[in-house]
Amino acid sequence: MFDLMPFDNRKAKNNNLMEKFFDFTPATFINEFMEMKGANFKTDIKEKEDRYILETELPGLEKEDITIETEKNYLTIRVDKEENFEEEQDNFLHRERRTGSYQRSFKFNNVDIEQISAEYNNGILEVNLPKLEQEKPKRKRIDIN
Repeated sequence: MFDLMPFDNRKAKNNNLMEKFFDFTPATFINEFMEMKGANFKTDIKEKEDRYILETELPGLEKEDITIETEKNYLTIRVDKEENFEEEQDNFLHRERRTGSYQRSFKFNNVDIEQISAEYNNGILEVNLPKLEQEKPKRKRIDIN
């Protein structure tokens, strides 16, 4: 299996005077957001006897920027980031607002969705997905009539 590499031709077309003046383009922010905040956020999934553990790298975010939801055997992690920047010098005022979002979904079976828990520490999101307890086969003697 192979990964496709993103290609952004907008960088080659960076000849617009206003873009150069402010040194900011939407493509620049999206690239920064995706590279720094985890465009294809790196995720490890471990299987234990009683649960799955999903560890995702999301550096530079606050836990309020992260949403985790389940629906129809899918666990979705969504990141919404908004940044505001303001700079004042003499009569010069420079303001920028940046927003971006990204999400990734994982399909699962045999998980107790009521017991899923998550922790976010030092840029690492850990989601614990407890497995449903398997019913042991019952043994029953059948009387013959």
